[in-house]
Amino acid sequence: MAALPLFAACAYDSKSVSRSILNSSFIDRQSKLFFIRTPRLNFSRRNLSVRNVASDQKQKAKEPKTDEEASLGTFVPDSGAIASSIKYHAEFTPSFSTESFELPKAFYATAESVRDMLIINWNLTYNYYEKINVKQAYYLSMEYLQGRALLNAIGNLELSGPYAEALKKLGHNLEDVARQEPDAALGNGGLGRLASCFLDSLATLNYPAWGYGLRYKYGLFKQLITKDGQEEVAESWLEMGSPWEIVRNDVSYPVKFYGKVIFGPDGSKKWVGGENIVAVAYDVPIPGYKTKTTVNLRLWSTKVAPEEFDLGAFNAGDHAKAYAAIKNAEKICYILYPGDESIEGKTLRLKQQYTLCSASLQDIIERCERRSGESVNWENFPEKVAVQLNDTHPTLCIPELIRILMDVKGLSWKEAWDITQRTVAYTNHTVLPEALEKWSLELMQELLPRHVEIIRMIDEELIQTIIAEYGAEDLDLLQQKLKQMRILDNIELPESVAELFVKSKENSVVDPIEEVDISDETIPTGEEEGSEEQEVEETNEVTSEPDPTLPKLVRMANLCVAGGYAVNGVAEIHSEIVKNEVFNDFCELWPDKFQNKTNGVTPRRWILFCNPDLSKIISKWTGTEDWVTKTEKLATLRKFADNEDLQSEWREAKRRNKIKVASFLKEKTGYIVNPDAMFDVQVISFQ
Repeated sequence: MAALPLFAACAYDSKSVSRSILNSSFIDRQSKLFFIRTPRLNFSRRNLSVRNVASDQKQKAKEPKTDEEASLGTFVPDSGAIASSIKYHAEFTPSFSTESFELPKAFYATAESVRDMLIINWNLTYNYYEKINVKQAYYLSMEYLQGRALLNAIGNLELSGPYAEALKKLGHNLEDVARQEPDAALGNGGLGRLASCFLDSLATLNYPAWGYGLRYKYGLFKQLITKDGQEEVAESWLEMGSPWEIVRNDVSYPVKFYGKVIFGPDGSKKWVGGENIVAVAYDVPIPGYKTKTTVNLRLWSTKVAPEEFDLGAFNAGDHAKAYAAIKNAEKICYILYPGDESIEGKTLRLKQQYTLCSASLQDIIERCERRSGESVNWENFPEKVAVQLNDTHPTLCIPELIRILMDVKGLSWKEAWDITQRTVAYTNHTVLPEALEKWSLELMQELLPRHVEIIRMIDEELIQTIIAEYGAEDLDLLQQKLKQMRILDNIELPESVAELFVKSKENSVVDPIEEVDISDETIPTGEEEGSEEQEVEETNEVTSEPDPTLPKLVRMANLCVAGGYAVNGVAEIHSEIVKNEVFNDFCELWPDKFQNKTNGVTPRRWILFCNPDLSKIISKWTGTEDWVTKTEKLATLRKFADNEDLQSEWREAKRRNKIKVASFLKEKTGYIVNPDAMFDVQVISFQ
């Protein structure tokens, strides 16, 4: 999938200011119908006056501008315009009372002013994609470790300087304001950080892409260190709301659990009954660096339809029963990775995974149908859609896509299976076989009965492929391959395949006994009978029967490999282990499926924005800022490795950063740290 030249399609400057939205939405310059009075509001510590948002430009021309002059390209954001936008949001989209303009309120108003600018690029990006009906990548992940978004967003928009100046005019420091932002509790480790870096890079490289995840209310947990040790409490990152997200109440999809599978009049199958919830979309803009491309992260929140509220039970005083359906739906998005020691915990995790897959695929298909017009050529679906699974958590996308294509769109099994195999790809994150995700067949059968039927069909398709590859002459080898590669573990083989392994226990080969004349021989006693050895050569029995002492499982990683067109690790050494050890049998069968993607992390967030002093040194000595998007240019620094001037500048930048850390430690702990001491920092990532 090639990057699109969006910059050629959108004729406006990337530094467009949010005033353009406010002007077009709230201010009719020609009719002069909208004015904002500007009384001075006396706050406890900060003074903030709100005026017409256009007035901060000091209106160089009194007359209304022409359409050409008022186009997006004419608005160059400066600190005055940005300050005006911040003040507007402090007054008219408040999350706090009007009495003060302290740091928390300053953060929300600032973030909302940035979001206005992102929305311009955001809408134009996807209007463009809709217009040309481009092939789009959809990235599904159970977690996104985004980090704070304010500094990253204004950095990508190249507005860090103007925002710093604007906030200084309003009595605040940009770093102090940015520090008020809570981390989005949508991820907790490397898998989530990789997902967020992927979206950042996709936007920066102008790829048409979209992320999907769940909108967790509490995330994983908040760690408190007390005198008794570690204590875990809920992390309420959404307590004050998120200024970055936009709820799409018009974008929602039904998601079903439990129920049963029935045959329709035409012989097709239909999943009916059970528990029904609704997944509602919340969108978060993800801006690219020095580009107008702004991609989307769509997060699903869960609820039930109003009619699910049991009003009769509530009025009768049985409030728990009245709220049961609501709570069952809402708890799906309460916590990232709920404890799964209990059956309830396992069920909740599986519900989370299926909710992500079902809602996202329904949305993807709806978007594809809308772009395609009245009729969709499903054969060409993989030419317009690529679905990337970030680890095995979204594996249920495979049977869910087949279910929708067969049961809803009316395609045959062969058509649906072929389309799915050309649409889905899988990123592996672990080389430990015991860590590869497996689900109880019994639990999945109860929760997702139609999907188990489809998984059995996929498993049988895989078995036939293995038999076609290795033949049935060497049954020991075939049994070994099936044991390693099957999707269903410790589950009986399909009847047609099991016949290959039928070996009668009575079918033994016995050496012939020569006839002897026993007339003159002593008839052996009973004791002597047992002492004679009869050489009976029995064939090694090859059995396909499941072990009743072991659980019946669905191996999600095997399903990913069988059901997709590509498998990748996240680093070269990792990908080699995946090919040679973890999925060696699959690699022998489908060598072209296995790839490497060395992911890394974005140099914007992790160098340019978080360490501006070091970034300036790198740009100076490489002679370019291109290293921010082309990290191979950092190799230029090697020839200056022994340069004393470079080393001096680097040491000075490092010391300035250590002074900042020492100041932070003193503020938070009261301890004074010598900035000339050696600082040792350990960061632990866990999943």
